[in-house]
Amino acid sequence: MRNILLFFLLAIVSSTPLSARTHRDYTSLIHQAEVQATPSARRVLTVAREMVEQGVIARGACWDYLDVAFTRAGFPADQRTVLYHHRKSGPYVDLDRIRPGDWLYYINHSYGDIEHSGLFVGWIDRARHQGLILSYAGEHRHRPGRYRAYDLTHIYHITRAIQKLDTKHPSVEHTETNLTVLPDRVPHDANIT
Repeated sequence: MRNILLFFLLAIVSSTPLSARTHRDYTSLIHQAEVQATPSARRVLTVAREMVEQGVIARGACWDYLDVAFTRAGFPADQRTVLYHHRKSGPYVDLDRIRPGDWLYYINHSYGDIEHSGLFVGWIDRARHQGLILSYAGEHRHRPGRYRAYDLTHIYHITRAIQKLDTKHPSVEHTETNLTVLPDRVPHDANIT
């Protein structure tokens, strides 16, 4: 009986479209990314996840939300490096260069083939180029970020947090003037080794 229930549960989950799954459905992949990431990427992933959990809404577009996440994590613009940059028409990045915690710009094939940016978490189906992205819709929708599957076939830009010698105590003042829902401060000691 237990095996039959397990079978039906797996059948329901596997038949649910990737884009319709919730944050909870991706918990193990999110956790795995945070555990295996470099300290800098781990910090970005952790802060971004906390922003989702807190329902933070940023004024602006997808890149504004990620700019806030990177800055809160201790990586303002001068503490980031661009690993790959090209026109949105290509050539596109070799997918082997992508790491959890990377800020990607890609063609959003699920929304009219427009450009979009998001925080790469991990591969859902590497062979089909399906990756889990922390995404922010923006466009005055007043919705917090969310985890969603995207086709990452056409990535034309990668930004990565610069590895710091001491990631336990990043020295940055958080600018929170463009946010709607905010905690006073994000703790600097969350899961950093």
